[in-house]
Amino acid sequence: MKNMLWYQSLNKPIFTPPDWLFAPVWTMLYILMGISLFLFIKSRTKHEKTLPLVLFFIQLGLNLGWTTVFFKYQQIHTAMVISIVLLILVLLTIQQFYKVSKVAAYLLVPYAIWLWIAAYLSIEIVRLNP
Repeated sequence: MKNMLWYQSLNKPIFTPPDWLFAPVWTMLYILMGISLFLFIKSRTKHEKTLPLVLFFIQLGLNLGWTTVFFKYQQIHTAMVISIVLLILVLLTIQQFYKVSKVAAYLLVPYAIWLWIAAYLSIEIVRLNP
């Protein structure tokens, strides 16, 4: 695949996770996101749910868009910005979910940690590939 060859040719930081790790990690994160969303929606609370749901679906759209921007269009600078915005949105989503369902919020913490790593990797990829 042409895009994977391009990715392999990039200078990456030494702490870049091995390629085989991405699929299982993202699978687990999407499962946790789904459970979190389910618990949030099913929660019986008087708190407003509109803003948290908007944040959740915006970050989900950015998450899906990042792959296209990075791999298809090979726009590493734009992908870096998306990864930083994505992390911020997920942290805001966690904050909002916490008001309704603490468990739903905690289930998003591994996602936030992975996004922090991804954002740092994106910054380093931009730095190493001027």
